[in-house]
Amino acid sequence: MDKFQIGLLAMSAGVFLIALRIQIGVALGIVSFFGIAAILGWRPAWGIVTAIPFSFVGDWNLTAIPMFLLMGYLAFATKLTAGLFQAMRVVLSRLPGGLAIASVAACAFLSAASGSSVAVSAAMARIATPEMLKYRYDPGLAAGVIASAGTLGSMIPPSLLMVLYGYFAEVSVSKMFMAGFIPGILSALMFAGMIIIRVRLNPALAPAVEEHFDEAEKKAALANVWPLPVLIIGTLVGIFIGWFTPTEGAAVGAAIAILLAWIKGTLTMSALKEAIVSTLSGTSSIFMVVIGTALLAKMTALTGLPDGIGQWMFSFGTDQTTFIIVVVILYLIMGCFLDSVSILLLTMPIIMPLAREVGADLIWFGIVLIKLLEIGLVTPPVGLNVFVMKSALGNLIPLTTIFRGVTWFVITDAITLTIIILFPWLSLVLPSMMK
Repeated sequence: MDKFQIGLLAMSAGVFLIALRIQIGVALGIVSFFGIAAILGWRPAWGIVTAIPFSFVGDWNLTAIPMFLLMGYLAFATKLTAGLFQAMRVVLSRLPGGLAIASVAACAFLSAASGSSVAVSAAMARIATPEMLKYRYDPGLAAGVIASAGTLGSMIPPSLLMVLYGYFAEVSVSKMFMAGFIPGILSALMFAGMIIIRVRLNPALAPAVEEHFDEAEKKAALANVWPLPVLIIGTLVGIFIGWFTPTEGAAVGAAIAILLAWIKGTLTMSALKEAIVSTLSGTSSIFMVVIGTALLAKMTALTGLPDGIGQWMFSFGTDQTTFIIVVVILYLIMGCFLDSVSILLLTMPIIMPLAREVGADLIWFGIVLIKLLEIGLVTPPVGLNVFVMKSALGNLIPLTTIFRGVTWFVITDAITLTIIILFPWLSLVLPSMMK
């Protein structure tokens, strides 16, 4: 058996283990170890599996991941995000489908403080969806808007996917953050526009809500959310103007979150413990996948698998447009079965050399990939955000209804993806202005 066949067998075995519900990082680590052992022998394989995990986990740039997670979990645990939906409701409730649009806006703001799509969806599911159901909103719309708008956490910075992409693609994470702003805002506006159009065509989807807020209520609602804009601006503006790197910015963001919680009087030991435990759990899960992917990248490099797959992909054509179409199809299929972190890290060792070969701008290409990963978070049968919604809502809304509700948002995301692909400047204008 030659090296290429060993690589194909190892990849097939990895897919089989993942299908058996074995943790993805563990599955990739196992097949990588035995693949390397088959090529180089047992002793070199043991040397590689002991050296690579330490070198990756100990990399300074990846410390941005636990720090951004800590910032987001601190914001949730210390209630810095409390009242955000109510504030957006005060501003937007008069629009057709106002509560759903307020949910999109709230998810966008939470995304800028969290970086985790799952965390955003879980937090908003318990707040906004019951309120929409109270006003007789269509259950599919009430659940679908949260599941879909929660994916904005992947695009609007700080995004953990952008940190991982920037690290493995060897591009500036700061520029990736800035590149995500306009596509992220565009995605939110497209969702809002779609909701307005659907509600105007079918008012029964979202009956008009007659709510009147006096000046005191408006001021109270907006004053309750002041810590969140301060946290977002304090973290991201410093990165944009070059005061600190994303890794340093993540630590600054966590420190600002603690300071704001102390000022607001919500910093308790129980909240701090909850945030730290959640951060440790989330970091461990991500790093397990990172380690498994790093071992897989080493194994595939030894087998020549990327070159073989590249030749197959280029058999459809060597131009950038054909390459993007193939990548879109590949990611949409994988998004139906795997979570976003796994898809990104699993495919990067193979597609990044090809992206460079066709001359794709790697910043723009990263935004395209992340938009595809957003879509994968809500597509059946394994739409992670949909199952997060189901877990948060219990038996309130059936799973099939949630999947039905996200259909229109997936269509809207497909249109947004097309716009991002056709107009790369949307992703590149802000990075070009950075100091």
